[in-house]
Amino acid sequence: MPRTVDVASAGFATTVEALRLRSWELGPGQPTLVIDQFSAEDFSLVVDDRADVHIGSKDGSFYLGWYPAGRPGTEGEGWRLTVSGTAKVPGYHISFGTETPAEIVAATVAKVLATSRPL
Repeated sequence: MPRTVDVASAGFATTVEALRLRSWELGPGQPTLVIDQFSAEDFSLVVDDRADVHIGSKDGSFYLGWYPAGRPGTEGEGWRLTVSGTAKVPGYHISFGTETPAEIVAATVAKVLATSRPL
């Protein structure tokens, strides 16, 4: 059975209000929001000849690297956080791109640091 379609009303129609458009934090932001979370008492900080920043816990179980131009050998990795495991529990790592907002990285780092405790 043939159907008739009203071409005047065919397709997708909506409004900006119905889409609930959002604005998102974009761009790398200020890396000091991340780096300033580390104390010299508990962490070592090194800036290498490429201006990459390396932060490590004194016991070597935590590492955070910031690579403003991208980590060598990767596709745009800007941040790398690594927590070493134990003999019974594996560690983990988290990576963020060079354009990930520093606020997002800072929140993640704060959460990871909050899970640590002295032995």
